[in-house]
Amino acid sequence: MAKKEKLPLKTVERILREAGAKRVSKSATQAFAKYLEQLTAHIAEEAGNLAEHSGRKTIKEKDIKLAKKRVK
Repeated sequence: MAKKEKLPLKTVERILREAGAKRVSKSATQAFAKYLEQLTAHIAEEAGNLAEHSGRKTIKEKDIKLAKKRVK
């Protein structure tokens, strides 16, 4: 059974086109989607850790901003 993408491929393709690509292959779209999913999962995990460290259950905007800086 194939893994279901979390991000819609049409949305990922649109991001690539808005970045200047005239044409985007399906495999390039899938590869970029996989990368984005991994990156966002790491940021979300780090933001959750930051919220927990601060004694909160709720992830706040400041957690996301700090997590983005910490995850490269």
